Amino acid sequence: MLVKQFQINRLTTEEEADRIVDFFLSDYSFDDTRYTPGELEHFRELPYRGLSGDIVFWYARNERNEIIGINCIAENEQKTGGYNWDYIVVHQNYRKSGLAAGFIEEMFRFLEQARARYLVTYTCDLPEYSSIQRLFLRNGFQLVGRCPDYYFDGEDRLIYYRKLD
Repeated sequence: MLVKQFQINRLTTEEEADRIVDFFLSDYSFDDTRYTPGELEHFRELPYRGLSGDIVFWYARNERNEIIGINCIAENEQKTGGYNWDYIVVHQNYRKSGLAAGFIEEMFRFLEQARARYLVTYTCDLPEYSSIQRLFLRNGFQLVGRCPDYYFDGEDRLIYYRKLD
């Protein structure tokens, strides 16, 4: 799928996974870089789990073949058609370019084909995460829960849900 000057692909090679790890840990991926120890593990492991089929992992490249965004989901541990949306990350220089919308369109197409029942996602409640909170709401998610002090003291986890038809 081509989104403007970007190409969205499914992760298939170890080289792509290596480049995605580099993107995760770059200065261009996240606005809030006070990572938890678990986040750092995720960034280093998730792409390789995508290779094994544990998760569905998409990435985007620009015309210079640089990774400029990722998106990943996984069926929940119950294997009953519910999915968890773990990360959607767009390079800071490519935000508001349509790339996130392209990832979301591709993800919902996959979920429809998989006959998924619902999608759950989450984020932090700090102001730095207001744009992702708005993205969830614009895409039909409802805020269904809050887990106090989840990330660090004073940083709650917000849980969002969308029923899929």
